[in-house]
Amino acid sequence: MRFVIVTGLSGAGKSSALKMLEDSGYFCVDNLPIQLIIKLAWLTLKERSDIDKIALGVDIRSGQELAELEDIFKTLKSNNYNYEILFLDASTDVLVKRFKETRRIHPLSGKGRVDRGIEIEREKLEFLKRKADYIIDTSQLLVRELKVEIDKIFVKNEKYNNFFITIVSFGFKYGIPMDSDLVFDVRFLPNPYYEPELKPLSGNDKPVYNYVMANPAAEEFLEKACDMFRFLIPNYILEGKNQLVISIGCTGGKHRSVTLANAIVKKLSTLEYGIKVEHRDIEKDTLLKKH
Repeated sequence: MRFVIVTGLSGAGKSSALKMLEDSGYFCVDNLPIQLIIKLAWLTLKERSDIDKIALGVDIRSGQELAELEDIFKTLKSNNYNYEILFLDASTDVLVKRFKETRRIHPLSGKGRVDRGIEIEREKLEFLKRKADYIIDTSQLLVRELKVEIDKIFVKNEKYNNFFITIVSFGFKYGIPMDSDLVFDVRFLPNPYYEPELKPLSGNDKPVYNYVMANPAAEEFLEKACDMFRFLIPNYILEGKNQLVISIGCTGGKHRSVTLANAIVKKLSTLEYGIKVEHRDIEKDTLLKKH
């Protein structure tokens, strides 16, 4: 039997996660009154042999009843009901944007500012985040990427690490990504833009990749940067950080930064963390020329 409590911040993807679990064969219940959790556990674990996977959605809508969860967890453990907690998180800026796009009202904002409601909710749910077995920060995740993470944990039963790394390539002329934790400038490398046969290509193409990485300085940068990341990441984790955004920039975000971002992902892929690459500006020059 697998009993999963799905919780997290409003707008962070809890409903999507429950739907994904339901599609994977989990018996899902959302927003059940807190007092009925033990009853549900007893009924399904003791009385329903046909149900072997349960996902229960719990969030801020439970109001003051949330305070009773501590006692609920103790009761579950004392009765040998094993449970896991999945916590969906996201940055305040991303959540504000999502609420504005969907025109939804945050449950704690009322007529006030959405960001204030989010911060209040974050404080109220902090005890659940501390207890969570899995924390997924959806700030940089597409729906399909969230599904990959959900499947990895709850379908394939693979080992999961709560720390997630996003490597972003970008062009300085379009601005530094606002959510960057670390920013690196690779404009010190020769620019393939000035090579006629390489100009229309990108760092995703082998000729450009080979051109950039043939420079000894590129290889040295890659080695030194990845050594630093290997040092920093465990220390970030000790401080409670669960996401790291590393931004690699060149002039237009098409050649050098794309190449190095791809090389870094390849180099760090052996670490036991979630990692993905995003090329923010790779198509912008082409789009601008069309207009």
